[in-house]
Amino acid sequence: MTEQKVTITNESGLHARPATLFTQLAAKFASKITVSIGEKKADAKSILTVLTLGATKGAEVLISAEGADEAEAVAALAEFLTTHND
Repeated sequence: MTEQKVTITNESGLHARPATLFTQLAAKFASKITVSIGEKKADAKSILTVLTLGATKGAEVLISAEGADEAEAVAALAEFLTTHND
């Protein structure tokens, strides 16, 4: 399992359009990917569960992945959360 904590830098957090792009990126990987904020956990490939996190700018998110491409998945999603500004 590969994990990484990141802080969301996008002004609108992980809502609507950024969440859609995030889940589309996650879906490109074979690994099982989870994102969590505190006790709340979500399937990174499910827009509905990602939106339930209520992730805002400045929130610390833990990205966890398990599978054949877990390292690549975590790196790509962490980069998205720290560099994407939409």
